[in-house]
Amino acid sequence: MKLMEIDGGRELSGTIRISGAKNATVALIPAAILTDDEATICNIPEITDTDALCDILEFLKVKVNRASESIVIDPKFMENAEITEEFSKKLRASYYFMGALLGKFKKAVMYFPGGCSIGARPIDLHLKGFEALGATIKIEKNKYIVEAEELKGANIYLDIASVGATINIMLAAVKAKGKTVIDNAAKEPEIVNVATFLNNMGAKIVGAGTSTIKIEGVDHLSKCFHEVIPDRIEAGTYIIIGALCGKNFKVDNMIPEHVDSLISKLEEMDVNLEIGSDYVTILEKNKPYKATNVKTAVYPGFPTDLQQPFTVLLTQAHGKSKVNETIWENRFMHVPYLNNLGANIIIQNQTATILGPTDLKGTSVVATDLRAGAALVAAALTATGKTTITNVEHILRGYEQIIEKLTNVGAKITIKEI
Repeated sequence: MKLMEIDGGRELSGTIRISGAKNATVALIPAAILTDDEATICNIPEITDTDALCDILEFLKVKVNRASESIVIDPKFMENAEITEEFSKKLRASYYFMGALLGKFKKAVMYFPGGCSIGARPIDLHLKGFEALGATIKIEKNKYIVEAEELKGANIYLDIASVGATINIMLAAVKAKGKTVIDNAAKEPEIVNVATFLNNMGAKIVGAGTSTIKIEGVDHLSKCFHEVIPDRIEAGTYIIIGALCGKNFKVDNMIPEHVDSLISKLEEMDVNLEIGSDYVTILEKNKPYKATNVKTAVYPGFPTDLQQPFTVLLTQAHGKSKVNETIWENRFMHVPYLNNLGANIIIQNQTATILGPTDLKGTSVVATDLRAGAALVAAALTATGKTTITNVEHILRGYEQIIEKLTNVGAKITIKEI
């Protein structure tokens, strides 16, 4: 167990470089086993989710060679084994091995995945897609057995534009016989990144990034080199931190178009921004921040993963703001801790009402999940005095070198074992 101590109230200045996208990486690593040769992926973030996925690869007898920000995955001698509950529960994205193993071996056996407790996260849409491709599903307590004599292309409509289901069905379909069409597909940049990776290996996927993805099955996938896109959620988190306590605070190596919905809200609030081709700089604050309302939505709408840090920024805006969470029902678990820090937030159903501005003062808080943890870091940097955050393992699994990056721009943060 680890805890983080943050001495807040400091002005932050300098440059933070954004790492590879966690939400792309956790799909790309399982996708790599589909190659018949080896795959090299660069710009891999050094986070605990990456470590957990590599542990699963090694359990499956996949050769893994990691270097700084890159990984070479060679599955030529891999074995299709049951992925144990110990491995599955470490992270939600372990479920991508279900689609990848089904695509490669026509069989996948694993337990229900883990991850943050931010609400009901069923995999019904994934299973529906697998069944449409010709697989049968057996559930034994918490274990899923998915297998098919042959996978055949199908027309699949997703009731919800789910990122996980879209990617998992793509992984299963790339080696299926014939053509697969996914309608109401999710459009996130991470899906485009995964589709590009598969196409680099020889897959035939068109339409990624739109609501209709078409996949023509192939027999073989070959050697390839691929780069992970910058992490738009990490970028958004640091942009919000810059708006809270930064001056000439540059978030670099990012794709501003990927956070258009956030930038639009920040401009609405009168945050002083300079937007370049691959960076956003938060300049000196020249106006009081205005209150605003935000509603989370699937991409390109406002990301649910930025809702929690953005709520912190709204505590410093003048007036009444509202945040309506439409994606996950447990995404306000950070709010009681923000109120302990001095915020004035009321929750009713799936809407948070924030009255600001309020002075935040350091205290002891708990990171209940990854993005809640990021929100508490943002709040602690803004607050006067010392804030202690426990359960920081949630934060470390999603933000590469967060302590080093923030320390380099003037934050005072220490981490301790307890």
